[in-house]
Amino acid sequence: MLLSGLAFVGVNGVVKSLGTDLPAAQSAFIRFAFGLVFFLPVLPRLLRSDYPPRVWWLFGWRGALHVTAVIFWFYAMARVPVAEMSAIGFLNPIIVLVIAGLWLGERLTAQRLSVVALALLGALVVLRPGFREITPGHLAQIAATLAFAASYTLAKRLSLYAPAGLIVAVLSFTVTLGLLPLALWSWVPVSLAQLFWLGVVGALATVAHYAMARAFAATRLAVTQPIVFLQIVWAAALGSLVFNEPLDPWVIAGGGIIIAAISLNMIAEARRRRQAPPADLGVAP
Repeated sequence: MLLSGLAFVGVNGVVKSLGTDLPAAQSAFIRFAFGLVFFLPVLPRLLRSDYPPRVWWLFGWRGALHVTAVIFWFYAMARVPVAEMSAIGFLNPIIVLVIAGLWLGERLTAQRLSVVALALLGALVVLRPGFREITPGHLAQIAATLAFAASYTLAKRLSLYAPAGLIVAVLSFTVTLGLLPLALWSWVPVSLAQLFWLGVVGALATVAHYAMARAFAATRLAVTQPIVFLQIVWAAALGSLVFNEPLDPWVIAGGGIIIAAISLNMIAEARRRRQAPPADLGVAP
């Protein structure tokens, strides 16, 4: 999980260093095109898949949401300090909690609503509206976080119908195809150096997701999630040491509040699972 977090911060750093020379849609397309290479062996299996239309609709909607998210994310990454990007991005699991309650029928208990309120307070501390300028980059990161959360909620629903590997592979294909027309519409010449670094982004992202999957298989979320929160430390160090971004104590404080909200929710959910009655071990018909 430590390797996963460092790889994700590496993705942030490379994308930020590329700056605004390439349009966001073009940068995102090239990154996903490189990542797609890892999933080409899955293509024959995907073409033989015989899922009902509603499942393909879910795949399509998830691809559209993810296309929207990555464009906003690439736009924001070049314009917002790295630590602020990470702090706002930590709202993702809280938004998933709300969407799951509204759409998937999971109960929004008083405890969960309190967690949501605490996380939103943390976001307000990070952004400080009325006390500082909220830039288009900040709004883009908020939009990206919302779209990523909706995409992950659809992934939860898709997990009822398809294996995880296939869900990830379909996402890579749909996002690459969805980004293609947007990238061509605003295409500018790409240097070999830009291609190389976007290839590095694709490789780092693949390493990050693979390491995360191995960590989830090895131990409980209660063990892995606190390590995820170290990303804001790595992000703040990267921004300060590499990009000369000032270390904003408000961003660290707001990120800490959001992390506290997520941690409290994890502890409460773990306690609820321990108190739940044992599952029926009989064989289902």
